[in-house]
Amino acid sequence: MAKIIFSIKYDVFPEKKNEYLSVIRELKNIIKIEGMESYSAYQVKGKQNRFKEIYIYSDEKAWEEADDSQDERVDILMNKLSDMIIEKSTNYETLIEIEE
Repeated sequence: MAKIIFSIKYDVFPEKKNEYLSVIRELKNIIKIEGMESYSAYQVKGKQNRFKEIYIYSDEKAWEEADDSQDERVDILMNKLSDMIIEKSTNYETLIEIEE
């Protein structure tokens, strides 16, 4: 089965950066979705307020079902994050592993 890498890159309002970092740290500790192998968040080098989240799923089915399997606290944190992100700065990318 082909793994899926889903990434989101965006800019955060400068005045919300500390709050953003706090929310991301909490999210990293609690996000657990069946079929998700890892979740990471990064600051883009040379860009003070640009960040990228990377989700790795075991297969396409796990990726498609990810939104349905989040708990209430994860939903609350995701909503907080959306209020910190500068509109129209978000880029999504989905990669599908090439299998032998």
